[in-house]
Amino acid sequence: MFMNKHRIHRVAKLTGLSKDVIRVWERRYGLVTPSRSSNRYREYSDEDVALLRFVKAQMEQGETIGGLATEGRDSLIARMRLATPFIAEQQKPHEHLLDELIGLLALIDKAGFERKLNGAVAVIPFEEAVQRILLPLQRRIGELWHEGRLGTAIEHYVTKLIQQKLFSVMNQLPVNEFGPRVLIACPDGETHEIGAQAVAYVAATRGCQVYYLGPNLPMSDLMAFCEKIRPDLVLLSLTEVKSGDAMLQQLKELEQLATRWPVAVGGQGAQVFGDLLREAKIELLDDLPALHSRLMMLSMRQRVYQ
Repeated sequence: MFMNKHRIHRVAKLTGLSKDVIRVWERRYGLVTPSRSSNRYREYSDEDVALLRFVKAQMEQGETIGGLATEGRDSLIARMRLATPFIAEQQKPHEHLLDELIGLLALIDKAGFERKLNGAVAVIPFEEAVQRILLPLQRRIGELWHEGRLGTAIEHYVTKLIQQKLFSVMNQLPVNEFGPRVLIACPDGETHEIGAQAVAYVAATRGCQVYYLGPNLPMSDLMAFCEKIRPDLVLLSLTEVKSGDAMLQQLKELEQLATRWPVAVGGQGAQVFGDLLREAKIELLDDLPALHSRLMMLSMRQRVYQ
């Protein structure tokens, strides 16, 4: 589920473990399974890095490496996805990097921009890159465009580049057949989908069966599709801030959907509803920690009923 490859010196830096410890855990316990590059260097996946971080954290809480190894890699990974807390401090945007990227865009330095962006994304786990680089970059670009400080062509260029990265990674994820069914879409009139794409990626890495339906989906089609798949959760991205009448009409449609299925919404357009969402029994997931917590609850609930 994780896409980057890291050599052992980078893994040591990312995990806080020595290279010797990583090699021992690999040989003796089989906790990580690095591939080999064409020049025979060990290459560890993002999943290996995340697992090593999780094992280190568990040992700091009193568990032993022998006991964890006996539990097995697959079991540990499953427990990691449910138990690993979302640490907001580790998910803060790379502000200095974003400043440099914006500066390269101002110069129309395509090669420099893509080289710096690709290099930054490649050296950290992809989910962290989404949270600390790609989504903050998209927000920054959107703000500059609204302020008239950045042209539409540049905004489209960056948007499509980020979408390509998200789609490329999502297309390589394994198909989840048994996880909770999560439908993700942008309702009618919503054309900005990067946030929804990022949510789809996060849900897929948490073992969900993700049905991603994209932007501008009419409510009638959304409801018809829900009847067919019977989702465990419907996640909708609302980025457009609507006028009073349009907002009330959308709330009415969401409320109707929520009478049949669990519905959660996020985005700038969702936040303006305020307490009206709670009265309509619709969840507001207004940040990434809230999304992580909701997906964790969904997975834990499914385990209870299995």
